Amino acid sequence: MSGYRISVIMPSLNEEKNVGRAVQNVTDGFARYGVQGEIIVVNDGSTDDTGGIAASLSEKHPFLSVLHHEKPQGIGASFWDGVRNSGGEIVTMLPGDGENDATETLRYLPVMDHVDIVVPFVFNKEVRSRRRRALSAVYRWTINRSFGLSLNYTNGTVMYRRCVLEGMTSRSRGFFYQTELLIRSIRKGYLYAEVPYALAGRGAGASKATTFASLLRVARNYFSVMLDVYLRSGGDGGVSPDSVTALRWRRIKEDASSDAADSAETSREWKKE
Repeated sequence: MSGYRISVIMPSLNEEKNVGRAVQNVTDGFARYGVQGEIIVVNDGSTDDTGGIAASLSEKHPFLSVLHHEKPQGIGASFWDGVRNSGGEIVTMLPGDGENDATETLRYLPVMDHVDIVVPFVFNKEVRSRRRRALSAVYRWTINRSFGLSLNYTNGTVMYRRCVLEGMTSRSRGFFYQTELLIRSIRKGYLYAEVPYALAGRGAGASKATTFASLLRVARNYFSVMLDVYLRSGGDGGVSPDSVTALRWRRIKEDASSDAADSAETSREWKKE
């Protein structure tokens, strides 16, 4: 299906009942689409047996490795730790709670031929509670209005070309990290595509994304990024020269130069006549 090698970062905090299913789901996705990939489980200071289960799975699957945090550092910190220890050309995050179906993400790998970022949005929203859907709608509206975006969803299993992440500044260690990454990368000019995907539904336990502590950290990160973008330099440089975005711009300029040269030559021929 695709020649890309993908790194799946799997942050996991107290997911002993879900991480095995999440890993199997990614493994099935690799097999279904013929993808070469790796899984990096980041045990984010779990107090249950998440780390032990992940270690056992790494013995079974040679493409799976495990990173351990002594204390919880946050899903954003776990993502970046995984990125630093990964080697894939494409990087995505699939949490250890099993809510996301890897096949729904991996099916869009061919889209990466044309863009540097693939942004999934949920189309089976009914799998979540009305409260969660209302909260997401308010959050999405706030982000889009604040940063001049028009995204349908900002917290999904986004796929990034590695060059997008290299040199990127990130202040968010919690759940806001994905939103921050999209804000910064899209404002830099990276080409992206939004695609529909379905949630599988969480296994055991409750989501940690909507706890009061998580929402408070999201609010703090939001205002910090606002300051960065509008009052500080907020710059991470331009797009990477290795990106699809840069390649497509180069081709446009080359085509324009070629067309201009052809026009000039035609004009000279007319004058001769």
